[in-house]
Amino acid sequence: MKVAIVGAGQVGSATAFALILRGVAREVVLVDINKQKATAEALDISHATTFAYAGKIYSGDYADIKGSDVVIIAAGANQKPKETRISLMQRNVAILKNIVDNILKYAPKAFVLVASNPVDIMTNHTLKLSGLPQNQVFGSGTILDTSRFRTLIGEYFGVSSKSVHANVLGEHGDSEVLVWSNADIGTLSIEEFAQERHKSLSEEVKGEIDNHVRYAAYKIIEGKGATFYGIAGALARICQAISTNENAVLTVSSFHQNIEGVEDVCLSLPSIVNKTGIEQVFMPSLSDKERELLALSALKLKNYIKNI
Repeated sequence: MKVAIVGAGQVGSATAFALILRGVAREVVLVDINKQKATAEALDISHATTFAYAGKIYSGDYADIKGSDVVIIAAGANQKPKETRISLMQRNVAILKNIVDNILKYAPKAFVLVASNPVDIMTNHTLKLSGLPQNQVFGSGTILDTSRFRTLIGEYFGVSSKSVHANVLGEHGDSEVLVWSNADIGTLSIEEFAQERHKSLSEEVKGEIDNHVRYAAYKIIEGKGATFYGIAGALARICQAISTNENAVLTVSSFHQNIEGVEDVCLSLPSIVNKTGIEQVFMPSLSDKERELLALSALKLKNYIKNI
């Protein structure tokens, strides 16, 4: 698999490292307006290939993305401490057109995977600018939030996060919806599992986990300036699902004609990801409260999209 990454900043370079170290991509090209930075990152990562897989990584121009299976858009302004993802909207949308034009010119058949924030709005705008099929353009969405949710549940109950099935839907942002109503561990509902482990699952416990998931990025950014390892792992996971035709169910962001009465918006729902990109999207069974929150999340995104 060949993956092109537009943006060799912390997210882009960490993603390149994850792709190479996991052997997901055997060829990675980094494209950045700062060519010296892209060259340095590629050179540094190349020195790790002898410890992992014999992957090829290099920096280049847009012409070098030709033949890519996936193009990851990781370019854009970084989120500052106490700054919301939405506040990045106008700055990052402004640079998107040039990126999309070059993707259409050099890699029109590639899957376009959007990672720049606010990811749902950037995905929506990328889709409109490109005119590409909806299965070909999607965003990382809440795959990272879902991982955070499962990790915290696993830590609380003392089990592997890989044994936890729980999803975060809607916006990758403050209005995201943590779905407790159908969460399970080892085929037991989360309430049943809590009883088996003699652990409380009170609203207070749920609220604490929700807080840590919803505002994790702010804490990380405050401490070290940016989040990049988690999203790098998430992007590598999505590329793996495409490369291996895995039919993995992941909470990526894609276009929806109608979500709880809100039309034409990109947000995250469980989706089958394989060599065709997004094959199918599912609306899970939700509680009345969760459906209401998903509608509010969709409406929030729709209102921001109108202002672009």
